Amino acid sequence: MSAPTAGPAEPGFVCAFAVTRTPPDVATLAAVTGHEEGGRLRVLRAGGLCLVVQDVPAALFDEEALAERLGRPDDLERCARAHHRGVEAAAGRGPVVPLPMATLYRGDRNAEQAIVSREAVLGTLLDRLGGRTEWAVKVHASEGAKDAAGAGASAASGSGVVAGAGGRAYLSRASARRRDRQDAHGRALAEADAVDAELRRYAVAATRHRPQSERLTGRRAPQLLNAAYLVEDAERTVFTRALARLAADGRYPAVEVSASGPWIPYSFARWDEDPDATEPDRTEADPIGPGRAGPDRAGPGRTGPDPTGPGRTHEHRTEEDRTGQEVRT
Repeated sequence: MSAPTAGPAEPGFVCAFAVTRTPPDVATLAAVTGHEEGGRLRVLRAGGLCLVVQDVPAALFDEEALAERLGRPDDLERCARAHHRGVEAAAGRGPVVPLPMATLYRGDRNAEQAIVSREAVLGTLLDRLGGRTEWAVKVHASEGAKDAAGAGASAASGSGVVAGAGGRAYLSRASARRRDRQDAHGRALAEADAVDAELRRYAVAATRHRPQSERLTGRRAPQLLNAAYLVEDAERTVFTRALARLAADGRYPAVEVSASGPWIPYSFARWDEDPDATEPDRTEADPIGPGRAGPDRAGPGRTGPDPTGPGRTHEHRTEEDRTGQEVRT
C-alpha cells in the first residue's frame, strides 16, 4: 500500500507592523526577529507605500489561539516586544505609521489592497509625522506633599482631643482629615494641569491617556497625568529644557514630573482619523485598548513601546489594557 500523500500546507497569515514610504535596509530587516514563530521580516509594495510584514502560522495566530496566548502575560509581553521590533525596523529610513499589534491579513494581496485603499490618508499622516517624535510625560502627586497633608491632619486631630470630646470630637477630626486630603489632591491636580499646559506650548500636538493605577505604577502616590506630546525634532532641546525646569524649579511642589523619549509617535499615528484635521485636545479612555486602526474597520489594539505611553518596552497589559486581532480577508 502506498503511503498517503501529504495534503497542502495550512495557509498562514501575513502579520503587518508598520507603513512607510522608504523601505528599510535589507540587512536591517534580516537582523531583526519579529514574532519567533514566523518567517523573516519583508517588505510589501502597496502603491507608493511600503508595508513591513512577516509570515506567521495560522495555527498560532488565528482568533482563538491568539486570544489565548495574549491572555497570558508572558506571551503578551513577547508579542508586544516582537511588534515593537518590527515597527522600529520599519522606521530605519523615515517616518512610519505603526499598525496595531496583531494586524493580520490573509495573504499579500489583501494586505496590499488594504493599504492602497487608504494610501492618501496614510501619505498625509506620514508627512505629518516626519521630523517629529513622541515624548511621554507622567505626573504623580508628590509623596512629600501627601505626607505633609497627613501630618496636618494628625495635628488637627490632636487639637481636637483637647477641644472636644466623644463622638463630636471624632467626627470633627475625621472631617478635618478629609478636607486636608481633598485640598492636597485639588492642589496636585491643578499643578498637573499646569504642567500639561506648559508642555503643550512646545509641542505640535498632545494627548492625555488615562492615568495608571497604583498597581501598574508601583507607586503609593496617584498618577494625575499620563500624557504624550508630539515634538518637532528641531525643537527637542527647547522641549527638554522645559521639562527640566518643571522638574527642578519648585514651582509645582505638589507633584513629581517624569518623562521619557524620544519615541516613535504611536499616540499620533491614528490612520482612521483625518490627519489634516486640527489635533483634538482629547483624553483617551484607553490608549492601547481596541484601537480604531484598521483599513476599513476597528483594528485590535494600539500598541507602543510602553503600555502607558512610549517608553520602555511593555511592562505590559494588565487590567487597564486590552488587545485583540484583526484578520483581513
